[in-house]
Amino acid sequence: MSMFDLDIHKLASQFVFHKGEPMLFNSGFFLFLFTFFIAIYTLLSKTQRPKLLFVTLFSLYFYYRSSGFYFLLLVGSIIVDFFLAQAIGNAKQYWKRISLLVVSLAANLGMLGYYKYGNLIHEMFSAMAGVPFEPLDIFLPVGISFFTFQSLSYTIDVYRKKLEPLTVFLDYAFFVSFFPQLVAGPIVRASDFLPQIHKPTFVSREMMGRAVFLICTGLFKKAVISDYISLNFVDRIFDAPSLYSGLENLFGVYGYALQIYCDFSGYSDMAIGIALLLGFRFNENFDSPYQSKNITEFWRRWHISLSTWLKDYLYISLGGNRKGKIRTYLNLMITMLLGGLWHGASLKFMLWGGLHGAALAVHKYFGELTAKVRMYSWVTKVMPVLGILFTFHFVCFCWIFFRASTMEISGQVIDQIVNNFKPHLLVEFLAGYRYVVFLMVLGFILHFIPKRTELYFQERVSQIPVVAQAVLVTMVILLVVQTKSAGIQPFIYFQF
Repeated sequence: MSMFDLDIHKLASQFVFHKGEPMLFNSGFFLFLFTFFIAIYTLLSKTQRPKLLFVTLFSLYFYYRSSGFYFLLLVGSIIVDFFLAQAIGNAKQYWKRISLLVVSLAANLGMLGYYKYGNLIHEMFSAMAGVPFEPLDIFLPVGISFFTFQSLSYTIDVYRKKLEPLTVFLDYAFFVSFFPQLVAGPIVRASDFLPQIHKPTFVSREMMGRAVFLICTGLFKKAVISDYISLNFVDRIFDAPSLYSGLENLFGVYGYALQIYCDFSGYSDMAIGIALLLGFRFNENFDSPYQSKNITEFWRRWHISLSTWLKDYLYISLGGNRKGKIRTYLNLMITMLLGGLWHGASLKFMLWGGLHGAALAVHKYFGELTAKVRMYSWVTKVMPVLGILFTFHFVCFCWIFFRASTMEISGQVIDQIVNNFKPHLLVEFLAGYRYVVFLMVLGFILHFIPKRTELYFQERVSQIPVVAQAVLVTMVILLVVQTKSAGIQPFIYFQF
């Protein structure tokens, strides 16, 4: 009887918040919970308000399970921006509209600033005052940057008169809290999502097949490739770079480039797939970014929802490319510096953003020059390949600062690669890390598969029976269980 009571206690404890253990799509508990959720959702799918209310309540619970009672911040953000957007939409005078928008910006960015940058600001004031810095005990709610940017895009679009403000509170609460993309994106625009809310729930065969394909590929990328190479290689390198040769450090950087892509795009794939199962379509968030021929193309392919958000709501607001070349380059730099700061209150993130901003400005400058130069045919054939290689290695170089815990660690990684490379260790390295190398090679091969091949397999999955699709998902889950070498790893972008 005591064993039975213990099992009940363990089961009950799964339903409450545990710090450092957010709800994960690749966890057994989420799969268990989602089975019951989809059953009830199917029963309510023909209704309107009951369906929206049920999903909204589940989404709030999903966020509670990730951040505890900080889910009240999400509720507060929803309430404030819903009524502010209505007031902005109804205001006739310009001064009133802009004042209400400033209130929305202050509320959202103030909340984000406290929880994400509170200690950085506190440290700066402590240094100026000449007093010892004692970090504040500030818990960072999971994904606060994502739902803050999503909510802000709505009020800004209402201010710009691109959207009419919603009149039903539940509709807005459903939009902001929708659980598939709530904690790690993609950042969904109101203009894309809101028109879908009142359409009848319908999941076509194509949507079901794409959902299964995306969920399977997302699980494989995250729980097999990303987690394995992270735990068994990348984390070791970045924990103590000086203990490893430059060759191992270089492979560690390559490994992190693949890890962060598989981790984040894997989450996005699962989020898009789960939304499709519920009858909702999200825009693509990753488009094989390491196939990019230049840094501008990279940012059209990497974290598309964030890069387009920064372009539409920051870069264009700063003036974009409408105020001369120098101002354009400056706007690019400011946008990417703030994009780096969005990822965290640290110099290393600002350096990462600054490097990308400088690269975008340089590419824009030389792109305008080379567009006027006539090139030989052999040059035009070679340039794309060289462009991919150069862009990939530049991005990898920037990832060093993004991943390293300190600037000192970044310096150690670079120093080992430059001054202690030891190429003769290659055979020994390949033998010692054969499984890691295998998954890295497999990951990059899958990444560079042509788009048409990916669409072909997606279509094939759509054509097989539902039972076969269920078997496919089960096989991927079993593969995940078999390759798991430690506890379930949180998604990298949960910290942002």
